[in-house]
Amino acid sequence: MFDSTENPLSIDQKLNGVQSSQPHTSRLIMTSRERILTSIAHREPDRIPADLGATPSSGISAIAYSRLKRHLGISDGQTRVYDVVQQLAQPEEKILDRYGIDVVDVGRTFDTSDADWYDVTLFDGSAAQYPKGFHPEKLPDGGWRSVAADGTEIAIQLKGMNFFDQACFPWVDDYPADMRNALPGAMGNVHWAALVHSPWNHAGDEGFWDTLRANALALRASTDRAITVVVGCNLFEWGTFLRRMDNFLMDLLAEPEHVETLLDALLEIHLGTLAKVCSAVGDIVDVCRFGDDLGTDTGPFMAPATYRELFKPRHAQLCQYVHKNSQMKTFLHSCGSIHSLLPDLIECGFDVINPVQTACYQMEPERLKKDFGNDVTFWGGGSDTRHVLNHGTPQEVKDDVRRRIDILAPGGGFVFNTIHNILPDVPPENIEAMFEAVAEFAVGTA
Repeated sequence: MFDSTENPLSIDQKLNGVQSSQPHTSRLIMTSRERILTSIAHREPDRIPADLGATPSSGISAIAYSRLKRHLGISDGQTRVYDVVQQLAQPEEKILDRYGIDVVDVGRTFDTSDADWYDVTLFDGSAAQYPKGFHPEKLPDGGWRSVAADGTEIAIQLKGMNFFDQACFPWVDDYPADMRNALPGAMGNVHWAALVHSPWNHAGDEGFWDTLRANALALRASTDRAITVVVGCNLFEWGTFLRRMDNFLMDLLAEPEHVETLLDALLEIHLGTLAKVCSAVGDIVDVCRFGDDLGTDTGPFMAPATYRELFKPRHAQLCQYVHKNSQMKTFLHSCGSIHSLLPDLIECGFDVINPVQTACYQMEPERLKKDFGNDVTFWGGGSDTRHVLNHGTPQEVKDDVRRRIDILAPGGGFVFNTIHNILPDVPPENIEAMFEAVAEFAVGTA
């Protein structure tokens, strides 16, 4: 069980173990990288490892980030929206240090100059910056839209929306006759690819892979934090992006031959990407983050048998490639109720599951820890962003975090993070309370 002793120290002091009366000061103090990898190896680290912003599903919205900085009295620095689709901020070193964050994304080593950004005003009136390559058009209602060079509307953000929504579904009417040759162009008109975050917004730059390696080496030399690289490599989701959700769900049963052709074409592209990633940074980066939302609130999007037939063999090939050709651990982001798919995902070779959406069917933390706690690491599930973090009092947030840590942390296999991103409706005092609770529980027993 983890120590929940209260003390009056600041969050970063608690996390760094400066209170000499606490029993953990006699334990070996790990680096952040060691802490993350120890927990993924299902051993208890010196304290609970934590993430904020190392992936686009474990971060914080720019509006929430600006409010947090104001609450903390931080007036310097910038709120830089590195993921424009989800409107996520790149957490600054001062924030990472304050909350004892143990992991960062290699993408933060790109777009580091002031010249790479320009000033914008977010919907709540707060100041932020967008990357210079992103220039949406203003809509009459005060919203925004992003348009491709050929005039295709890629994404839209109506006034008051917290993100840019997909506007173009390239194959909504039907699959093309030559799917393989048509696929790259179609993918380029989907907002997740057209408005991609760093480092992939530089993937077309001359010498990108050499730059990625040099940046990763410099980052590893300058920090003891673990490093992630986001590779996507979505399979199911790309079907929904291209065909639209309703069509693709029907295709799984009505046109499986088209689905398999698409998945094979995607697999070819993804394996090509992984080959370059593993060659460039596979010996430097610690965690390779995949994405594929497979669940709804009440269960998977498909029957487990359908997953096993269409997606499992291909997910397994992706994981096997990474494990064979790099030192990286494999991390899958999948929202929703995926309890019935977890045995298959574990067999595929995924080391980590995120965001651990515990409010969904059969996703209670107690059930997950009992059923799969020895086989996969839960990266998330540490704070309820749907009901408590946004609507609760600071004390209710602390109580929620403590209960979840008490369930998920023993024995390792847990990295603290919220259930998906911190959205604009989360009060800054609740973010503080959340990390205070992590600090108070931070130290495991030997």
